[in-house]
Amino acid sequence: MEPFASPHNLDTQLHSLLGEASRNLCDWLADSGSQGPIPDSFDLPKVAPEKEGLSNRALLNELRLLMNGAYRPSHPGALAHLDPPPLSASIVGELICAGLNNNLLAEELSPCLSSLERNLCKWFCEKLGLGHLSGGVAASGGSLSNLMALVMARNIAGLETDPSAVFFASDDSHVSLSKAAKVMGLKKESLKKIPTDEKGELNVSSLSSIFEKLKSEGKKCFAVVATAGTTVRGSIDPLVDIAQFCQKENIWLHVDGAIGAIYGLSRITSELLEGIGSANSITVNPQKLLGIAKTSSLLLVANKNYLSSTFSTGLPYAEPLTGNDFHGGELGIQGTRSAESLKLWIGLRQLGEVGIEKILLESIKRRCYLESMIDSSKFKIITGPLHLLAFTPNNYNSSQSFDWSKKTRNSLLTSKFMLSRPIYGDRYYLKAVLGNPNTTFDDLKILASLINESIN
Repeated sequence: MEPFASPHNLDTQLHSLLGEASRNLCDWLADSGSQGPIPDSFDLPKVAPEKEGLSNRALLNELRLLMNGAYRPSHPGALAHLDPPPLSASIVGELICAGLNNNLLAEELSPCLSSLERNLCKWFCEKLGLGHLSGGVAASGGSLSNLMALVMARNIAGLETDPSAVFFASDDSHVSLSKAAKVMGLKKESLKKIPTDEKGELNVSSLSSIFEKLKSEGKKCFAVVATAGTTVRGSIDPLVDIAQFCQKENIWLHVDGAIGAIYGLSRITSELLEGIGSANSITVNPQKLLGIAKTSSLLLVANKNYLSSTFSTGLPYAEPLTGNDFHGGELGIQGTRSAESLKLWIGLRQLGEVGIEKILLESIKRRCYLESMIDSSKFKIITGPLHLLAFTPNNYNSSQSFDWSKKTRNSLLTSKFMLSRPIYGDRYYLKAVLGNPNTTFDDLKILASLINESIN
């Protein structure tokens, strides 16, 4: 088989290879329910290429080894992380994206797909309430979206050369913010953590007092990061109050909505995000709940011109664009990018507004049901308004919670339920993410019974 498809005739060998690979993938998906979320063991194929290239049959056999050793997000017991099974249309989108092999670096390398990304980002901006100047760019994951937002905020504030510049986020904010500070050349203490209240939400009065203290010391702040969906319990910071604070102090507001911003796509659930439209920038990750094949993250900004003013260096090797638009490689840190928005676009078109809303509402219903089934006399339950829930035994100390969480997680795995084991505060919890559409109330009833029986 020639390794490249013919540009003149139907490549029958490629057609056969894709067909067989698709059948194998469908078989793997169909077999997921009878397996566990993670394999007990796996074999790896050889890594280095042979002297001669392998046949299609040999390639598919080696692919099966990797498939058999893979995590199975379609399994109903796969509840550990923000990794739902992929939409069927998004799988197709990934295939077409790979086959087209367009490059979002420059318009001439992705004519219609660059326009698709701009239009899709604009649609998200409108749904989340950003203004008429808004726009955005796709990025490979929420960590990169958050980093670009902070780089942009510091640039707009004119503090890119100030080593003492600070930004704020809650104690429960995502670890990507600490990573961003390192990448930006900031000291660890440049990220000022604000205490949370009993609901896991940023305390605005603490934010105000800490800000005033730092201002009296001559420190300058370039951003406040509000979290819409914290990692352990799914809490949403008080966006309205934080937005008012940022407007009063003329500080950039970034909302890390990697987990929760997607709920803004439904009229019913958008009320959970009141105030998000006042943000200067928003991270949203459709991959975490809607089943868009990885990766799918967007950085949305209230003023799209800030993207180009921060990141554009010019592309002297590409034809310049007319009008006010910039090449994709001038709108963020990444240059070469695949057309990941294609997977998002086709997935949203497959679902429709009704399907999107159903996914959002049912994820919350599953969380509410599991919460109602866990014995609160035995467990401390922490959660928020979204689809995440964590729990730990009442009155256990740190050491006891460590032992219990490890033992119980392993026990649940034998029953084909996979939960994660985060540390929150001074103790370990087990966490369930209820975004898997294959998980039924019957599954959750069994899970709750196993949880309740983990303590005598």
